[in-house]
Formats: sequence, structure tokens, C-alpha cells
Amino acid sequence: MKAERWALAAGFLALGLAGGMFATQPLSGQPAVPQLNQPQPLPGREWQSLAPVAKRVLPGVVCIEGKGRAKRLAGEDTDPGFGSGVLVDATGVILTSNHVVTDLDSVEVTLTDGRKFSTGDIRRDPKTDIALVKIESKDPLPFLEFSDSDAMEIGDRVLAVGAPFGLTGSVTSGIVSAKGRNNLKLNQFEDFIQTDAAMNPGNSGGALVNLDGKVIGLTAAIKTRSGGFQGVGLAVSSNLAKKVGDELLKNGPARRPLPPSFGIAVRDLDEESAKRAGARSTNGAVVTRVVDDSPAAKAGISIGDVITKINGELVKGSRDVQKITAILPANQVVDVLLWRDGKFYVGKVKVEGEQQALKPDAPFAPAPGGVTADKIGLALTDLTAESVKKSNLPKDLKGVVVATVAQNSLAEKSGLSRGLIVLKVDKVAVTSVASFDEALKQASTEKGAILHVLRANGDVDFVVLRLK
Repeated sequence: MKAERWALAAGFLALGLAGGMFATQPLSGQPAVPQLNQPQPLPGREWQSLAPVAKRVLPGVVCIEGKGRAKRLAGEDTDPGFGSGVLVDATGVILTSNHVVTDLDSVEVTLTDGRKFSTGDIRRDPKTDIALVKIESKDPLPFLEFSDSDAMEIGDRVLAVGAPFGLTGSVTSGIVSAKGRNNLKLNQFEDFIQTDAAMNPGNSGGALVNLDGKVIGLTAAIKTRSGGFQGVGLAVSSNLAKKVGDELLKNGPARRPLPPSFGIAVRDLDEESAKRAGARSTNGAVVTRVVDDSPAAKAGISIGDVITKINGELVKGSRDVQKITAILPANQVVDVLLWRDGKFYVGKVKVEGEQQALKPDAPFAPAPGGVTADKIGLALTDLTAESVKKSNLPKDLKGVVVATVAQNSLAEKSGLSRGLIVLKVDKVAVTSVASFDEALKQASTEKGAILHVLRANGDVDFVVLRLK
């Protein structure tokens, strides 16, 4: 009996072991069942914190204090007596915003480790709102390197480091909200990076850095109604700030012509204009006006020319013209590559020290009468010498004046309006209504005609006149 019971027990034991082994193996062709509620490993500290970046950057950002500064208007990104700056060289070269040191003879610079330096070596460039402050130190100072601001993309993470309200060593984080902000009427030359990293009065002149700890902008202004942070901060791009800083360090206070630098006005090259001009792409800026006796005029640049390069730098649009010419020193001769009538030309422009900016001309009041082009709903009059003198136009200006535009006509749909002065039709200069009609007859009915027109504000523009 005992032997039988032992044999039976051994059989059950073997069966249990086999069943256990079978249960622990997944069925053939079936996925393994995941274990639930198992804690997942957290990412390393480098993913959880921006502290490593902040530690690298903080020693290179300073607080700048100027005694007795006049109080600014509410909403301007300065705190009376305080601003920020960025050490960009171990010898004590600091870049900051010009409005931080405006009208100051000396400043006190405080580093994050508490060291203080006083200096009166201040060099300014009001046109870009960049200033350079030089301090003297026996020992090498911590400094930050520049990065290519054009390489940043919208959505890239950034840190803003400065001294808001005099609080040295403050760090905020955000992203690049926009690039290439200009025409904000803050400076004469503008190339701003927009960010939502918090900025407040006193941040001006501080560093906007990427996650490598390199400077991609100098914090400059905030768009605000309350005077405090509202999510729209602006920083001068590092590419512009570095070039201006190099010039200030080498040559002292920047001395450049007033915009437009060469005595020209330009606009972007659209697809239609590029096609009609025979250009290979829409890269370039179209010259819409040239000031008499300006560097551009002396170099032979004409209305309708397409600027493709300046000093070897590619021009993709009107903004590039502003960026490149913004940092050109006075008396330098630069090569301007032009596309004109299907060929490239090189104009040599000598940048003058101070130059008269473009002034809007008085609106032109055309005389009544004229010849009507019934098919396009347009009535024109000759441009007389008396009208040129009365409207303060260039003496040698030739063209015809738009007297009336019929409602719902092809002319109106093309964007023509009363008072425009037509200078050319498909690159053919017009000096009378008769010559306008003759040039219009040669235009393609399918493609329409490209008109060079002078607007009331003094700019020359291009209008595609539909002919059917």
C-alpha cells in the first residue's frame, strides 16, 4: 500500500511540474502578456532640468547699473538704474542694449559672483540699439559664445538670462515664437527674435541662449500694455549684435548711413515679377526707388533692378538688404550683384557716412481730362513740367498720370487707382499717353502688362495690368 501511495504521489508531482512549466511558456504564435503596474524608469536629470544650461550661462551675464538715470516711459523695457549685459570676451567686453546706457558717462557692472567693476568706456550704436561696455580685470572673465541666430527654428527652446528689476542672475525659459521681426519702429535697423520667455524691465541687454548655452540674441524689448511681461519678448538677433559689436570694438561708435543705406527703397520679388523679369527664382529684392545723387545712383543702380547679392552675401528678399547694409561701415566700397534685362551686372557702391533718407513726396494731383482706354477702363493724362514742380517730383521724371479708373474695370481689378504715375509698360519708358497706348498694344493679352508706377508716398511699385 505504501508503495502504491508513493507512486501515486510521485505521479501527481510530475504532473504538477509539467503543468507549471507549460503555463510559464507563451503559446506558440501568441505575444507575451505584459506585466502591469510596473514603475517605468524616469528620464535622467538632463531631461528634467535646464540647470546645466543655466550654470554655464549665468557667470557670463551681468547687471549694469547707472546712477541718476532719468525714468523712462511706462512700458519701455528698462528699469530706472538697472539693465543687463553679456560678457562676450575674457578681456571684459560686454554687449548690452543701447537704451540701457543712454546718456550715461559711467556704469557699475556686477557679476553673478558679486564682483563689481566701474567703467566709462561705453560705445553706442543707437540705430541698432546695441552698445558695448569695456571693463578692466586682472584675471580672465567668464564669457559666452555666439551661435547662428538664423539657424534657430520656431519652437526651439531658449532661456532668457538677465537682471529684471535689478535681480541679478534671473533665468526664464520659453521657445522661439517668431524670427526676423522688423518694421516695429523700435530701431532704424531691426532683426528681432520673438520669444515667450518671460522678460521684464531690466532684462534689456541680457542673453537669449539656446540649449547649448550659446547666445542667439540680446534681449531688448517687451510688447506690453501694463509695463510687465505679457508673453511677447524681443531680442536683437545674435548675427546682427555680433557684427555691430565687432565694429564698435574695432572702430568705436558706429557711423553708418541712415536707412535705406544706399539711397534706395526695395521690396520682395514676387513670382509674377520674377517671371516677367526673367529671373531664375524669387530670391532677390526689387529696387523701387533711387535717391538722386545717392551712392546707389552714382553706382548706376536703377529702378526695376533686382539685387541678388551684396558683398557676396545672398539676398533672398528686402529684409536681407536691411540686415546686410545695417552693419556696413562708412566709406566702404561694396559690390552689388544686379539682375537687369536678363543679365547680371555688378554695381560698386561706396557707403557714405551720413545720407539723406527717402522722403515721401506730396501726393500728386492730376489735371482733369485725358484719353480713355475703353477696354481696360483707364483714363490717363500727360505728366507736365508744371505738375512735376508743383508736386515736388524729380525734375527729369517722365510718365503719364492715372486720371480716372472705371468701376469694376480691368484697371481697377488690377489695382490701379487715381493719382498713380505710370513710368514704364513692360520695361518700355512712357513719356505721353500716346506712348503708353503704343506700349500697351505690344503687351501680351494672355500675360498682361507689367507697369512701373510711382505711388503717392514716393515708392515705385510694380502692377500687373490684366488685359482680358
